[in-house]
Amino acid sequence: MRSLLLSRADLDFLLHDWLGVESLTTRERFAEHGRETFDAALDLCAEIATQHFAPHNRAADLDEPRFDGERVHIIPEVGAALKVFAEAGVIGAGLPAEVGGLQLPQTVVQACFLWFQAANIATAAYPFLTVAAANLLLAHGSPEQVRTYVEPMVEGRWFGTMCLSEPQAGSSLADVTTRAEPHGDGTHRLFGNKMWISGGEHDLAENIVHLVLARIPGGPPGVKGISLFVVPKVLPDGRRNDVALAGLNHKTGYRGTVNTVLNFGESGGAVGFLVGEPHRGLAYMFHMMNEARVGVGAGAAALGYTGYLHALDYARTRTQGRPPGARSGPPVRIVEHADVARMLLAQKSYAEGAVALVLYCARLLDEQRTGATAEDRDAALMLLDVLTPIAKSWPSQWCLAANDLAIQVHGGYGYTREYPVEQFWRDNRLNPIHEGTHGVQGLDLLGRKVVQDGGAGLALLVATIGATLERAVAAGGQAAEHAAELAAAVERVRDVTVTLWSADDVAVTLANSSVYLEAVGHVVVAWMWLEQELAAGARTGDLPDGKRAAARYFFRYELPRTGPQLDLLASLDRTTLEMREEWY
Repeated sequence: MRSLLLSRADLDFLLHDWLGVESLTTRERFAEHGRETFDAALDLCAEIATQHFAPHNRAADLDEPRFDGERVHIIPEVGAALKVFAEAGVIGAGLPAEVGGLQLPQTVVQACFLWFQAANIATAAYPFLTVAAANLLLAHGSPEQVRTYVEPMVEGRWFGTMCLSEPQAGSSLADVTTRAEPHGDGTHRLFGNKMWISGGEHDLAENIVHLVLARIPGGPPGVKGISLFVVPKVLPDGRRNDVALAGLNHKTGYRGTVNTVLNFGESGGAVGFLVGEPHRGLAYMFHMMNEARVGVGAGAAALGYTGYLHALDYARTRTQGRPPGARSGPPVRIVEHADVARMLLAQKSYAEGAVALVLYCARLLDEQRTGATAEDRDAALMLLDVLTPIAKSWPSQWCLAANDLAIQVHGGYGYTREYPVEQFWRDNRLNPIHEGTHGVQGLDLLGRKVVQDGGAGLALLVATIGATLERAVAAGGQAAEHAAELAAAVERVRDVTVTLWSADDVAVTLANSSVYLEAVGHVVVAWMWLEQELAAGARTGDLPDGKRAAARYFFRYELPRTGPQLDLLASLDRTTLEMREEWY
């Protein structure tokens, strides 16, 4: 029976036929692995996701975490699934062997984690935040902090969180006010409130390791005065830290992930341990945030993918209507109707394109860590920096659209709780918001990533796409036709970027940065589809034929969307800037 979570055949195609992950085993970090261990990891994760995560997805949505004034109550199936996850060693799948990890390539780890995000994204959030916290401490923590906090996280005994936002600040981290007062013994005492903290309070683990942004008195204003602290729920000596749950947030989706408001320092100050140097906290936290942003994109892609597979399954079995011109005869399956085919192709192009994008980003991370030369590693990091806001926002926007279409394919049934597609949409609706909204990602891409270092990042992206275009032209046929269309779009993006930054007013340049993000995102995903088309080559069969059909759809229906968007950007339109509040 085919899985309705993901397509294993598609993952194998992306990992092996396209990204060539087995070639990574020639590098020292991955030398103990091979195709067998990669396949075994994927098999194991698919099995755990199917048997232990998917069955309680609906139950966790209907019976969300509750706070009785003393403790948070979460349905027991969540803890049971996380125990299986931890005992299988999945938390440490991509972490170094010296801290108990399996040291798999991030490309394989990302593919493995997609199974859990498709099966139950709310339960999956707990270990994924933990992995991100562990990676941050490995990169920036002291050896003692790694021993104290990372090793129990790898074992699954302790979980992690990221505590950035505050009730008054939202995404504007320059306005956080939580303070950290030096205590004289090398520790600090933290006082303040943090909002929207996923996994902030529960009994699923022995301890919760909060990574908290706060200000040391006397530091610089704005983001340059923010420091990062480890603030465990339970201190290393066993005492309960001064971290209190102020309340729970009740969300539209993702309801199985407890989301909290935390108070630090109600009874004398929460004990915090400085990570790295003072006033560099935001730079350190971006290590976790960038990982989380690609992870958000992966979660959005997984939800879009499972929604697509559920819609496809429904369309193959639901009979309704007859072909145009047929006045009699039995009803046909709705998959045979052209408009349903359009909706299914759109979902396929969004979901499979998004999965390709997040796996490509994971492959860049492997290159950044293990590339043969410093030049290779630096180039991978630069390209990943440019792609990160796109990898976060494009799947969050368009795989949400895929979930909307999955509901539409189900018709009235899709709008009921008897079918899971409405929950997929509700769960996915969070992804354009958290870890930096769509607008924040647009400002990051246009305001920073494509212009930093004299525009080197955009130049690298254009050159990398250019290498694909050369291969596509040589291949001929449909791929060459698509290469010509993509080449024109890439050239237009480059020209429009210059035009935007030629304006004398940065407000004009950035006024439509979200439109820029959407246009460049579509160009990048068109590139992902051309890459998949080339990887399919001249082979025939359902999978390669389906890849070519989806690529054709994306180039005919989706890439043309960018023309009017780029026209608007090139005009340096001031409509939003000239709007007055009184006119609303």
